[in-house]
Amino acid sequence: MQLDDLYRRVIMDHYKNPRNRGTLEDEAVTINLNNPTCGDRISLQLQVVDGKVVDAKFTGEGCSISMSSASMMTEAVKGQSFDSAIQMAEKFSALMKGEPVEFEENEDIEALSGVNKFPARIKCATLAWNALRKGIENQNKE
Repeated sequence: MQLDDLYRRVIMDHYKNPRNRGTLEDEAVTINLNNPTCGDRISLQLQVVDGKVVDAKFTGEGCSISMSSASMMTEAVKGQSFDSAIQMAEKFSALMKGEPVEFEENEDIEALSGVNKFPARIKCATLAWNALRKGIENQNKE
């Protein structure tokens, strides 16, 4: 099996069987973002305790890239400090620019590396990560 095929399978697995899809029952930071270019939308919820992402869930609609990226991101940031989560978001941005990056936290994220070959799809892949950044920024202002 070629690497591209493996990556496609990982992306489709997260799309068809999303991790952390749903809503949090406890008080949570909620961020709603959309990508007007293609219609993707996400509502990200973060349960935050003492500067740490204790839990993360999402709902929304969109293409396989945006929804699988949200699934991967929510898996990766659970249990992470704000600083670690922001560092992951920065690494993801670098990945979207074609820079070589490894995600020890969640190797599935690397399956999205091929998206950088399709500039119109980068916004799809980064939607959930932008919501994460916005949520942490909002929380840090409080």
